[in-house]
Amino acid sequence: VLEQFLQEGRISALMWEVCQQQAQAGSPELQEALLNKIVCLPDYVSNKLQGKNPPVFFPQNYFPLLGGAVIQVLQKISDSLRGGLDCSISFVSHVLGKVCVHGRQKEILNVLVPHLTDLTKSDCIWQRICWRLVECVPDRWMEAVVLGFVQRAPGADVLSRLLGNLVVKNKKAQFVVTQKMLLLQYGHTTAVLQNLLGYLSLDSLRRALLIKVLQELLETWGSGSAVKHSPPEQQQYISKAILICLSHLKEPEIESCRQELLTSMMEGVKCHLDSNLPQIRRLGMIVAESISSKINTDGPVLKFQVKVIMKFMSSLQVLEEVKALNQDIIASSNTYFSGNKESNKKSHAAAPVMSDEESDTELDSDDDLIPYDMSEDKELKIKAPVYIRDCIEVLTGSEDVDKWEATVKALESLVRKNPAATREVSVELAKILLHLEEKTCIEGFVELRQRAQVAVLTTDPIPVAKYLTSQFYSLNYSLRQRMDILDVLVLAAQELSYPKSHGKTKHSGAPKPCNQLLPGSDSSKDWRRIVDERIKSKTRRFATGQSQVELASGPNEFNSVAGHFFFPLLQHFDRPLTTFDLLGEDHFVLGRLVHTLAILMYLAVNTVAVSAMGKALLEFVWALRFHTDPYVRQGLLSCISSMLLSVPTERLLEDMTEELLETQSWLGDVVEKDPDGDCRRLALQNLLLMENLKKKL
Repeated sequence: VLEQFLQEGRISALMWEVCQQQAQAGSPELQEALLNKIVCLPDYVSNKLQGKNPPVFFPQNYFPLLGGAVIQVLQKISDSLRGGLDCSISFVSHVLGKVCVHGRQKEILNVLVPHLTDLTKSDCIWQRICWRLVECVPDRWMEAVVLGFVQRAPGADVLSRLLGNLVVKNKKAQFVVTQKMLLLQYGHTTAVLQNLLGYLSLDSLRRALLIKVLQELLETWGSGSAVKHSPPEQQQYISKAILICLSHLKEPEIESCRQELLTSMMEGVKCHLDSNLPQIRRLGMIVAESISSKINTDGPVLKFQVKVIMKFMSSLQVLEEVKALNQDIIASSNTYFSGNKESNKKSHAAAPVMSDEESDTELDSDDDLIPYDMSEDKELKIKAPVYIRDCIEVLTGSEDVDKWEATVKALESLVRKNPAATREVSVELAKILLHLEEKTCIEGFVELRQRAQVAVLTTDPIPVAKYLTSQFYSLNYSLRQRMDILDVLVLAAQELSYPKSHGKTKHSGAPKPCNQLLPGSDSSKDWRRIVDERIKSKTRRFATGQSQVELASGPNEFNSVAGHFFFPLLQHFDRPLTTFDLLGEDHFVLGRLVHTLAILMYLAVNTVAVSAMGKALLEFVWALRFHTDPYVRQGLLSCISSMLLSVPTERLLEDMTEELLETQSWLGDVVEKDPDGDCRRLALQNLLLMENLKKKL
């Protein structure tokens, strides 16, 4: 009977009767009971029938049918209003609100929104009916209804027709649109943002809210605390919202808040450029350029690297209006180049008809001088020094630029070929390379210098490592030099910990023909090889295996020096210097230091000092575990991973039992509460590593 009731469209007749009763003050208890039964009918039926539920009562079938019934009731209400009769729409609003709050917005609004979009195009009565439909939704259900309409409206103009000035009349709807969807949530698509902000911009009463929203977005965007503690996805979302707001602003509105925009831009750029995450810095550049181009229409505007910004904007797939804000730069450069091409064409076309006098003046121009034929010229090769001490003299005192360049290029191979000579002056050479600056525009200078530093460090590890680690915390070094020290330590440790020789491939394939002994080659030392080859030639093989790689092996040279690389870096991290404060504004270097310690810990596996290194590293991590910078926290979590992978299980449990339990509790908090996605992922990996340790036991 119920199935027939639904299929014959009686549910619309039921709702229409309730609407007529509401106009005549019907029983509220009956209306509440009917509301529950209509909205929850699929649940009631499925609970009674269990697995024998007819398809019409499936939610994916029932709620679209209910949406069609709502349209029929609204049509009757429209006819009634045109006939001059009173009726109430609040029961339909209650049905819509309760369905949406139960999570069925998609099913019912996919039916309602297209019909209402067509009906409200040119009919003002339908527009008023639609406005009343959403205005009569109770506040407790308003958020679900507004969110559903914003997500499913095909454009801002349609949303404006469907909702009217709801955000001006209803405080709950205003909170959802101007606060919750923009500042508290960040999972909505760019199309939803365009709908939302476009809706605010399409009416004079709502434009005041648009400006208010922009100010609050800029306040959040320019907050250092928000940049540190909110995830990159949320900052990207807020940045997109700001750019869309800017595209809707008119000149008088910009003029009224120009100073506020400028102040917000300066504060926000500083916060974003201070971040250690590249995507946050790029977001800051994009938004700052857009604000600058809006507020400085006549004067100079802020410019960053165009290629970086445009590449990032295309990866974000932001709206076309935002891209247009930066397209002017490219368009102007294209115009310039095309203008040059046109002028060149014109000059070539005009050349044959020039007068003699004009041609003489043209010949005087430097542009028309005939170049020398240098095809047979040979580049003079400067001979590089062949002794380490000669290299030191050239790098410190020589004015011959060519010789200096040849020395820089040859230094690495020279150091590796002469280890004994290098050890005599290793610290002096390390000092020179650390302070070496580029005299000429030599290709790959930074890499050449770094490779030479690594060669010196691997040749004489202990004294050079002591020197470099002591200089990391010394005065009068730039941040770049301190990070160079960390990079060199990591690369050298990697080289020392890996075997020197490469693996040899053994093929167990078909036997080769027997090698016959040549006269005079009957040396006694080759007898075993000869016998083995004869055995192979006589052996029948029915299957050939794959080639097996014999892994390279050799002593771990990092074993005896790991402590000299590692422990000095832990000593003074909490002591600020005049020009260097790791726990303060130099948090980017702190992040690099933490990641370096994680790598050194990982490379120290199977070394003697690994247990002591692990315990010291855990104490270091514990002191910094609540650091506000996500890059630093990522490094700390990497340190935990390295320690769990490198330190033997027995030593972990005997020497660090309490610390591991506390670390496990902290990792659980990170997984649940950390705003950065990478930190949550790393913490989860560490918890899994700890579980694996338990299973091994």
